[in-house]
Amino acid sequence: MRRNLTLFILLALAVAALLVCPFVGMEAILPSMVLDPTENATGYGIFWQIRVPRVCVGFLAGSALAVCGMAFQALFRNALATPYTLGVSSGAAVGAALCLRLGLSFSLLGISGATLFAFLGAVGAILLVYGLTRLRRGFTTATMLLAGIAVSFFASSLIMLIQYLGEFTQAFRIVRWLMGGVEVMGYDAVFNLLPVTAAGAFILFSLTHELNLLMTGEDLAVSRGVEVRRVRLVLFFATSMMVGGVVAFCGPIGFVGMMAPHICRLLVGANHRRLMPATLLFGGLFLVVCDTF
Repeated sequence: MRRNLTLFILLALAVAALLVCPFVGMEAILPSMVLDPTENATGYGIFWQIRVPRVCVGFLAGSALAVCGMAFQALFRNALATPYTLGVSSGAAVGAALCLRLGLSFSLLGISGATLFAFLGAVGAILLVYGLTRLRRGFTTATMLLAGIAVSFFASSLIMLIQYLGEFTQAFRIVRWLMGGVEVMGYDAVFNLLPVTAAGAFILFSLTHELNLLMTGEDLAVSRGVEVRRVRLVLFFATSMMVGGVVAFCGPIGFVGMMAPHICRLLVGANHRRLMPATLLFGGLFLVVCDTF
């Protein structure tokens, strides 16, 4: 009963954050915006084209990273696992760094070149990790973890090489992108992140029973009828695509994915049927509030 109440409180806080945070800092011009939007067209445009999309992107990114961190911690049975453990973030960073180093400036369907290159880099890292794992004729968590770490270090080396070969302004832009952020204008990023986050969250929610059993050990999970290899494969691709989509639009924002699942375990327990929605809500709430500050 207490844990269900905690979930309801998290839902209420998340809704409150989405409604209140866009207004923070605009108290001085808020009355004129409400009474006559045409009188303060600049403030009206800032609110609807910058602040509201930024809060929405922050909530979607925080939710996606938090549930991916929860899934990785269950999959690897490691409290230090993060959404970037398998090198997806590093692959996306290589793509974005390459685009910035080449000085490419274009957009496709409203998506910037750096974002497209970052997503392609993330997909490349996913396929590389999967290919390296398959070389061992198996899909074990240990092999997947080692492959992810190897790809991550290799990508980090490529990023440093690209920075070294670039000009000062290009190196600065690369460093700024690597810091991450939810600075957006318009709703293109919202509409692109929403299906990725929703689909990935739905897949993870459908596997909460399997995640509970994986936390107890693969042997016990197999004895209870879990197809461990299939579940591991689905989790790998679902979480990796979510992380790739978020990193492509927001850059690497790493702290949410490791902290949010642990905080939610203290609030609602380790059962993933409650932990999954709690982490989803808390991750989005946490990033929105942090960005507002």
